[in-house]
Amino acid sequence: MISVVIPAFNEEKRIRRNLEALSRQTVPRDKYELIVVDGGSHDKTCEIARDYADLVFVQESERVAGARNDGFLRARSNLVATTDADSIVKPDWIEHAINSFSDPDVVLAFGPVTPIEKNVVDKRYALLFNGIIKIGVYTGLYYYTLGCNTAFRKDVLINAGMYRIMDAGDDLEIAVRMRKKGKVIFSPGMKVGFDFRRYHEFGFWNTLYEWYYIVLQGGFSDKYSYTRREYSDDIIQGK
Repeated sequence: MISVVIPAFNEEKRIRRNLEALSRQTVPRDKYELIVVDGGSHDKTCEIARDYADLVFVQESERVAGARNDGFLRARSNLVATTDADSIVKPDWIEHAINSFSDPDVVLAFGPVTPIEKNVVDKRYALLFNGIIKIGVYTGLYYYTLGCNTAFRKDVLINAGMYRIMDAGDDLEIAVRMRKKGKVIFSPGMKVGFDFRRYHEFGFWNTLYEWYYIVLQGGFSDKYSYTRREYSDDIIQGK
């Protein structure tokens, strides 16, 4: 019914919780497949992933966008979804993702984020993220389709060219092209727990500034690097 693609890079400390959540869905496990696309990890990411995923392989394309594309191309279902290795999807996430395509004209569906850590700071971050998402939905000016929480019709996605390989903003850019192919909808039930470690490690406003700077440069920048950051707990994450 649906294939879920999870890019991962040195995520041994977080990927198990991600895959356990994806394995305990309201939809029967034999109705969806889990695909982990590894970015060349040198920890136990792949070893852990093989305990849960239907397919684990090393990516062939560049960057996280390329990893998602590699996974989409190997997916067996015509509905494909993607989330991050450090995220935790809600128990009914896959069910809501599938139901979002009940209208045959829908080609892309995306949802909100919730904070994994229930502290005041992360709750505020999630509120801001969801505010940005909803402003785009209500105005129709853009669709803030986060890579941790997006689903597509695979045939339309491939026809549109899939994700563009960029330093940042690939999730916004793909929505622009998908809008030309059919309906892009916000699905409130597609909730994903978001890990805000990047914002704690490098500063919330500084991280947003770097992201917007790269996006305004067309998705590429020699000044800032938004992918494969090294964190204080020795986890390197590419988003």
